[in-house]
Amino acid sequence: MNVMKSVQRRSFLKSVAFPFVAASTVRGANDRVQIGFIGVGRRARWLLRKETFGSNASVVAMADINPAVLAETLRYQPADQLWRPYHDYRRMIENEKLDAVFVETPTHARALICMHAMQAGLDVYAEKPLSLTVQEGQVLTKAARHYRRIFQVGTQQRSIPINIFASRLVETGKIGQIRKVVVCNFLAPERWTPKPEQPKPAGLDWDQWCNQTELRPYNSKLLNGWHNYWDYDAGGQSWGVTGWGTHSLDQVQDALGTSLTGPVKLILGEASKVTLVYASGTEVSLEQPIIDDHQQLGAIFQGTKGEIQILRGDFKTNLPELRQGAPDPTKEGPGESTPHVLNFIDCIRSRQLPNADVEIGHRSTVVCQLITILRDVGRASLAWDPKIEKFHGPGADEANAHLSRPRRKGYELPSFG
Repeated sequence: MNVMKSVQRRSFLKSVAFPFVAASTVRGANDRVQIGFIGVGRRARWLLRKETFGSNASVVAMADINPAVLAETLRYQPADQLWRPYHDYRRMIENEKLDAVFVETPTHARALICMHAMQAGLDVYAEKPLSLTVQEGQVLTKAARHYRRIFQVGTQQRSIPINIFASRLVETGKIGQIRKVVVCNFLAPERWTPKPEQPKPAGLDWDQWCNQTELRPYNSKLLNGWHNYWDYDAGGQSWGVTGWGTHSLDQVQDALGTSLTGPVKLILGEASKVTLVYASGTEVSLEQPIIDDHQQLGAIFQGTKGEIQILRGDFKTNLPELRQGAPDPTKEGPGESTPHVLNFIDCIRSRQLPNADVEIGHRSTVVCQLITILRDVGRASLAWDPKIEKFHGPGADEANAHLSRPRRKGYELPSFG
């Protein structure tokens, strides 16, 4: 840990409302990166494989507010590793000499935890979608720059070799000018309706689980199905627009060369189909029926010279010559994230921006959030200014009110700068 990190951590520990004691150490160039996990449910278990982190990093600690989940994940601990368990991630940050954390929590809790980690001088790998709201993503992007943190967002297709290869084919004009891009008609989130209170699992910190959202009565459908509901994720996990839709629309952003910008107009069609219009005139249409195939987590790019369909870990094209020199396909499964994690580890050491840097992840998440906002306000179209990240024109006031949400007292994002 360098001097800057130590100073940042001490500053953070003094600012929070619990008794931290700052840790300080100096790591040599050959020392292994020390990693902690925050939130160790199903997604974390895909990543918690020894081969995922290579020889330059070690998972040394993990935190989860649900003791049952923590105990289940500890069963996967390799014989030659020791994952020290914590019920509270803040205690883990306090006690462990960490270099970085993986934040694998539900979406609604992610931003605050990422902020605490950065203020403590830690680099961050955050699951997608990056944020619950546009405003959260803006804050995280500014904070990462302010605290000089390496921040990777978990859109792993950015690091899959064959996806990179195919993206550059599209971006460099190998299929001509892109007229239209077709992606799945990803689903909107559901609204939570009150349900009877149930006994909480032993030891579960329900207040902290609810985080910025309303402190609702405990119900197992909420704990296990949070990803379906608007309050906890702006578009829902799996085939929701900010769930797996983030992968698809991030793939679009990458291949179009628009990673640091976004659409300028959104059009709402029948059956909640949405069309995104970019400044170049390219239209991205959410129209493809969902067939529950993970290869759909890409997009079909229709150009003036040909077509490329980028899949997860492969691509198809009607121009066979474009396959020349392509990397081997990447098999779907836990190993598909390994290049992305290794890129993060390399960047912790080099201090170079990672493949899915926080600003890239923010911009792709915003595209998804805009789709949800358009559907929520129900207007035929909305105009978006990607430079200032605000709506303008007819309906702008109503739509801009959706860029942020009130946060419950005690779970506000900390100020900085």
